[in-house]
Formats: sequence, structure tokens, C-alpha cells
Amino acid sequence: MKILVIDDDPAITELLTILLAQTSSEVLTVNSGKEGVDIVKQEAPDVIILDLMMPEMSGLEVCARIREFSTAPIIILSALDNPGLVVRSLDSGADDYLVKPVPSGILIAHINNLVRRANVNHPIHLVVNS
Repeated sequence: MKILVIDDDPAITELLTILLAQTSSEVLTVNSGKEGVDIVKQEAPDVIILDLMMPEMSGLEVCARIREFSTAPIIILSALDNPGLVVRSLDSGADDYLVKPVPSGILIAHINNLVRRANVNHPIHLVVNS
């Protein structure tokens, strides 16, 4: 499975790369919204993990632009726990919204749920010690 992480914080993209690499997924990362839109066009990821607070192009705008040409499941992963932002994110085309920090097992479960619903036949597995 190919997972794209779009977050302006390199520490977050590195952390998610390490976590998701344990699932045998191919993990692509970018640190700007524009790069994210471009890489979705080029690589056609199976799942997109997207931050909201980014300079130049917000995650909401990135989400809406991706939805113009892709149906890949999008998970918003944000530090903002605001019901209004959840609504705006889902209305912009996101499929799910999780608040940072999220336990790795929860993130994997949400990815697998979206993959199942999108009929992508590549569930990922992570041994979680919880």
C-alpha cells in the first residue's frame, strides 16, 4: 500500500514514516501543500494523511484540490481539536479526522477502515503493544 503524508513539520513526517514503515507500506512524504497535490497526481497513493495548519496552502485547500481529481481516502491528522474544523474538513472532502497525538494502533485501524471502504485490497498490519 502507498501512503502519502503531507505535513509541514519534518519531525511529524519522519515519525509517521518510521511508524508506517513497520507495516510494509510504501510511505511518501512532503512538507508543503503544493508538493502534496503534485505528488498525488504523480504517484496515486492509496491513502493520504494530511495536516491542516500549513503555510502557503492550508490543509483544507489541499484537501479540496486533491478532491478535484482523486478519490483516495484522506485522513486529517491535526493538533486542532475543534468541532467546526472537523466539519469544514469533512465538507472539504476528508474522509476522517484524528487529533494529534494519536496512538499508532488507532491510526492504523482508521487507515484500514478507510482502505476497506475504498475497496483497496492492501490492509496494513502493525503489532501494537497497548
